[in-house]
Amino acid sequence: MILKKKQFWGGIIAILLLGYCVKDIRLADIHVLSERLDLTYLIPSLVCTFIFIGAKAWRWRLMASQQKPIKRSRVLTLYSAGQILNIIMPALTGQVGRLFLFARSEGLRKTFIFSTIVLEVLFDAISLIVILILTSLAFVFPEQYRSAGYVISAVVVVVLVLLYLMLHYQHRLEDFGRHRFRDRWPGFYIGLRKFIRSFVQGINLLRSSQHFIGSMIYSVICWIAHILVIYFLLMSFGFDLPIAAAAAVMIINTLALLVPVTPGNAGTFEVAVSTSLAAFSVGRTDAVLFALALHLIDLLPITLLGFIFLRSERVSIREIKTKHEDEDILDRVSEEGTLIEEEEREKV
Repeated sequence: MILKKKQFWGGIIAILLLGYCVKDIRLADIHVLSERLDLTYLIPSLVCTFIFIGAKAWRWRLMASQQKPIKRSRVLTLYSAGQILNIIMPALTGQVGRLFLFARSEGLRKTFIFSTIVLEVLFDAISLIVILILTSLAFVFPEQYRSAGYVISAVVVVVLVLLYLMLHYQHRLEDFGRHRFRDRWPGFYIGLRKFIRSFVQGINLLRSSQHFIGSMIYSVICWIAHILVIYFLLMSFGFDLPIAAAAAVMIINTLALLVPVTPGNAGTFEVAVSTSLAAFSVGRTDAVLFALALHLIDLLPITLLGFIFLRSERVSIREIKTKHEDEDILDRVSEEGTLIEEEEREKV
C-alpha cells in the first residue's frame, strides 16, 4: 500500500513538473531546433551511454566476484534490469527491488548485495568529488551546490571510516552482540550476526588495493562517459559550450537528484538540467528540449538491455515489486528459543 502511494504521488509530481517545463514550448520552436540539430553527434553520444552502462555493470561484477564470477554479457543485462526497477519504482524502493532481483538471479545473499550497493554509492561519490574539484577550476558553482559538495565529502569520509572500523573490528562487534542480545533476543542476535558477516564479505574489497583501484577506475570511466554523453548532445544541439559546461551540467543534475522523487526522475530531471543550462545563457525552450533529449538517451539503452534480461530470464517486474520478505534461512534456533551456535553443533 505504501509503495502504491509513493508511485501515485511520484507520478503526480512528475506530471506537474513536466507540464511546467513544456508549457511555453511551441511547435515553431521545435521546428527551428530541428533545422539546427546535427544528428551525427547523436552516434558518439549513444556510444558513450553504452560505455557508461557497461562500466557501472562491470564495476558491480568486480565487487560481486568475491562471491561469484559472472559473465560480462550477463552482468550487463542484469545490471540494466536492476536499473529498470530504479526507473519504475519511486524514491529508494527501486534499490530494494534491485537487491531482490540480483539475489534471485545470482543466488547471492541480500546483505552481501546491499554492501555492494553501498560501495557503488561510495565510489560514485568519491569520483564525483574529484570531478567537482576539477570542474570548479573552470566554472564557479552556485553556493548551494558547493555546500552540497562539502556535505557529500564529509559523508564519504565518515562512511569510509565506519566501513574500515567494521572490517577491522568484526569479531568485536559479534562478541558485543553475543553478550548483549544472545540470551535476551536470540533471533535478533542471529540476524545481526549474519548481517555483519555477509556485509563484511561485501566490503572486503576495501582490503585489496587491486579491487579498490579497479573499482575507482570503473567509477571514473562512468563519469567521464556521462560527461561525453552530455557534451556530444550539446554539440548536436548546436550549443557552443566547452566540455567543462557538460561536466557542470552533470554534477548539478547528480546533486539535485540524489534522492529520486518521481519514477525515472521524470520532471525533476528536466527541471535540474534546464536550470543548470540557464547558467550558460541557453534559452529556456532549448534547455528544456535538450533535457528531454538527454533523458531519453539515458533511459532508452538501459531499458533495451534490461528488458533483454527480463525476457530471457522470464522475470516478472510485478513479482519483484511485491516481494518484501527475505526467504533466506537463518541459523537454527532451539525449541526453547536459545541459539544453537555453529561451534556447539560441530561439537555435537
